[in-house]
Amino acid sequence: MSTKDMLRVLVVDDMSTSRGLIIQALEWMGIGSIDHCADGQTALRKLSTAPVHMVISDYNMPGMDGLKLLETLRGHGPTQRMGFILITGTTDASVIERGKQLGMNNFLKKPFSPTALKSCIERVVGPL
Repeated sequence: MSTKDMLRVLVVDDMSTSRGLIIQALEWMGIGSIDHCADGQTALRKLSTAPVHMVISDYNMPGMDGLKLLETLRGHGPTQRMGFILITGTTDASVIERGKQLGMNNFLKKPFSPTALKSCIERVVGPL
């Protein structure tokens, strides 16, 4: 079984259009196990009952931004080793630096192409 057949991914983004683009790209890659939600709190609830291999999260979300979600995941035993990719439209280097300090596995700047997302994921999990 290939990596893409086994990989379980949770997409977290408050914008339905952005969520849809990420999901569409994941489906294009052949990843079949994809869940999604619109905010960090919902993501934490989902992950407590249905763990995944990788979280792909937007940075700028109301309530709990992507970095706070990452920090919470890294601070909780069962979720601390999940792959985490931050997707952001910000050009603020301090956001990326903070993500690295918190243990994000990779990041991708918006706008992005499906091939760029695939490369980003492959740098975390290996060839799909």
